[in-house]
Amino acid sequence: MRAEGETSSPNGTSRPFSNGSGASPLHKAAISNSTNGRRKSPVATNGSATNGHSGTKPRPPYFGHDREEVTRILIQALTDMGYNGAATSLSQESGYELESPVVAAFRNAVLQGEWQEAEELLFDGSTEGGVSISGTGLSLQEGVDKNVMRFWLRQQKFLELLEKRETGTALMVLRLELTPLYQDTAKLHFLSSLLMCRTTEELKIKAEWDGAQGGSRHQLLSDLSKCISPAVMLPEHRLAILLQQVKRNQISNCMYHNTATSPSLYQDHSCDRNNFPVRTYLELDKHTGEVWQVQFSHDGSRLASCGEDGQVIIYDIETFEVLQTLADHEAGVCSLAWSPDDSMIVTCSLDRRARLWNTETGKIKRVLDDFREPVSSCVWAPDGRTFVTGCLDKVRNLCQWNLNGELVYDWGRNHRVQDLAVSPNGHRLVAMDTENQLHIYNFVTRELEYELDLKAKTSSISISQNSRYLLVNKKDGQARMLDLDTREAVRFFQSGDRGGLNVIRASFGGANESFVITGSEEGYIYIWHKENGQLIEKLEGHEKGCCTAVSWNPANPCMFASAGDDQKVRIWSNQEPRLKPSQAPRESNGSQRESNGW
Repeated sequence: MRAEGETSSPNGTSRPFSNGSGASPLHKAAISNSTNGRRKSPVATNGSATNGHSGTKPRPPYFGHDREEVTRILIQALTDMGYNGAATSLSQESGYELESPVVAAFRNAVLQGEWQEAEELLFDGSTEGGVSISGTGLSLQEGVDKNVMRFWLRQQKFLELLEKRETGTALMVLRLELTPLYQDTAKLHFLSSLLMCRTTEELKIKAEWDGAQGGSRHQLLSDLSKCISPAVMLPEHRLAILLQQVKRNQISNCMYHNTATSPSLYQDHSCDRNNFPVRTYLELDKHTGEVWQVQFSHDGSRLASCGEDGQVIIYDIETFEVLQTLADHEAGVCSLAWSPDDSMIVTCSLDRRARLWNTETGKIKRVLDDFREPVSSCVWAPDGRTFVTGCLDKVRNLCQWNLNGELVYDWGRNHRVQDLAVSPNGHRLVAMDTENQLHIYNFVTRELEYELDLKAKTSSISISQNSRYLLVNKKDGQARMLDLDTREAVRFFQSGDRGGLNVIRASFGGANESFVITGSEEGYIYIWHKENGQLIEKLEGHEKGCCTAVSWNPANPCMFASAGDDQKVRIWSNQEPRLKPSQAPRESNGSQRESNGW
């Protein structure tokens, strides 16, 4: 299809509690085995003063690694796994201990909400090796802003006072303790607005905070611990993190890694090319014109294709029989989008209409005909209640609609939209115009965040499942991965294709979206490793004309589909080719099509 014409810091809110969401066995041990941290626990100190080496010979490194570091990490890991007896025995036999009494007292103060004591333990007096010399205090990482740490502590104190409905005291904390720290003014204004919350539930929703009895204190402790010297307070779950880094490194160096299964630690990891989808498993030839897009349903059980003949064909992935043919369009269908629950599809046509379909019955639910130019693209809001259309006109080119076909919002911009993408977390909407520009909107407030000029004609856009990366396919044969937060280019994927005027769609795919895949003007399919940008496959996809679109099955990493100007949809797999499905008559929505495809 030819394109028309020739773009965190902790704040007391809830976060993914990957390393501080609940009281780990180590946390519980630190609390239960010390009275405010003053009584030595079996695995409580870092051994700075009593590491068992007095009068003994220094022990050799462990295969080049610092013996004390390895031992303390093992003690922590044993405690995390619940092997407290083994952790105690290792501590006693080695003479190394995990945390000092000061660290245990600090941990206890944060988890028990003793905010003044927590500040005193952090900042009062001087330290040597993490142990107090005069007063109490902990060694911090170099360059840490102490006021930032104070702000985090006092912010938690403020929120907990609001939770207890002690509004007057909370206001005093805001004025006398938080404001003098001169942190983010916008954050202070936001905290001030929380004073107006009428209920605890409203407070938690507005602040995105789960309360004192939730995971907020543990998350605060986790954030603070990152600012404390690791020699004093070992980062949480250190062994697990190190092992995960080893696995990630092996996966990133494995060219054909395409499984969600975690590699074994017992041996070095590698994957065989024979398990990668490099073979044409099946060729589908139901279209009578160029095929412009293919897209799997979110559950991977169905595949939809559309194109020049004005048909949208939905296949069952088990049998590749046709389930539905959506045939009401009066011109080519250039884009389609499954609803989040796969019960509906929006189609965008050159006949200047967008249509909402029931995918189970194949019947039209709504027709949107408020456009003066072709409707180029569509995306769903993650909640499935609304969808957004892009149009090649200078009016109504970016509009949000509800399921009744009613206009919810018109951005009122004058850019002609070629393609759209919404981040899975619902935070951002990206519109690609017909020139060189990307327009990035806050999808919640609908305000424009920023614009990017790529200095080259663009073809398609796609956002990763983690909502962080934007993949932009350009018409010069290069795909570019951008970080939506930093606005910087992360990686380039160069195909060597000559480029051209057609819309070529690229996307992320494979297990954990480990790959970038795109078609090309010359009919080839290119697959790169996302992490290192290495081209790993160049497949002969569609011989007669360009390969316009590719879609990786989200439920089966060993299957993707491609579409091309040769009127074919190809299914790629790691399995041997199979015969075409039986020539059963296609179901339709009742519209009869003439011999010319209309």
